[in-house]
Amino acid sequence: MHALSLGTWWIHITSVVEWLLAIIAVQSYGQRRREGGWRWLALAMIPALVSAMAACTWHLFDNPPALQGLVVLQAACTFLGNVCLAVAAWGLLRHQRRADGLASLEPKP
Repeated sequence: MHALSLGTWWIHITSVVEWLLAIIAVQSYGQRRREGGWRWLALAMIPALVSAMAACTWHLFDNPPALQGLVVLQAACTFLGNVCLAVAAWGLLRHQRRADGLASLEPKP
């Protein structure tokens, strides 16, 4: 645990907690709006959470070469997370555009 300063640890841990709370908030928002696409966005956020947890674990053990696999896992999860988030955001955009298009076709009173 000596590899990082106390302030850096604070940032790492609070970032993980913040991301977890963001996942919960996105899921909750989607449930209130009754839009399933938000569930996919919340699920797409999980690989980034795993990536952050892998980084924290590697740092916790003072960055040993024996745990170099965690660095590879972190990189893979970061890439996967970015792709998943992009796809989920694109799905939300498509859904919104479709809903806006249908709303404009409704007869005006």
